[in-house]
Amino acid sequence: MFTGIVEELGEIVAIEHLGDASRFQVRGPVVTEGAKHGDSIAVNGVCLTVVDIVEDAEGTRFSADVMAETLNRSGLGALDIGSRVNLERPMALGGRLGGHIVQGHVDGTGAIVDRELSEHWEIVKISLPAELSRYVVEKGSITVDGISLTVVDAGPDYFTVSLIPTTLALTTLGVKQAGDPVNLEVDVLAKYVERLLGRDNGTQDKEATS
Repeated sequence: MFTGIVEELGEIVAIEHLGDASRFQVRGPVVTEGAKHGDSIAVNGVCLTVVDIVEDAEGTRFSADVMAETLNRSGLGALDIGSRVNLERPMALGGRLGGHIVQGHVDGTGAIVDRELSEHWEIVKISLPAELSRYVVEKGSITVDGISLTVVDAGPDYFTVSLIPTTLALTTLGVKQAGDPVNLEVDVLAKYVERLLGRDNGTQDKEATS
């Protein structure tokens, strides 16, 4: 489990295409400290499994295999060598939940619509797939490229977020422009509530007709 608090901006240093999958090499000295084969690291909000760790003169990098389902559902397939990515290690047991509960399972992708610069922050409008809009509410939580953010305004096919200088400086949202894709993960608690309410309604309907 992650919290959506980005630890560092990493860089894609190599991509090996393997037919229905790809192997990424990602440079990130902070998240690779103490990491080993089989550990998890979130890359732009996608939970990936470390295959190996390599150290060289330019720093430490890790490799991870990305299957076709992940490439199709997320924006990882659009990354190139040199792309900057948000990196986060899983939350340690007993650690502080600085953002919100993030699984690293991307629900879909949106795109930057526009950016409105204010004196001390920036308002960013992001498109939202229609099937995800029911999970996004004003003042609720959403994960954008692995960043835990609070929704300012929620529309039928978009939402807005306010970005403080720290977020702009330390994550990919500081450089992404209109049209750039972003990975979206909605609040998993909303999905569980929907499922439970759906089951309750189904049971009640069945009892009423029996």
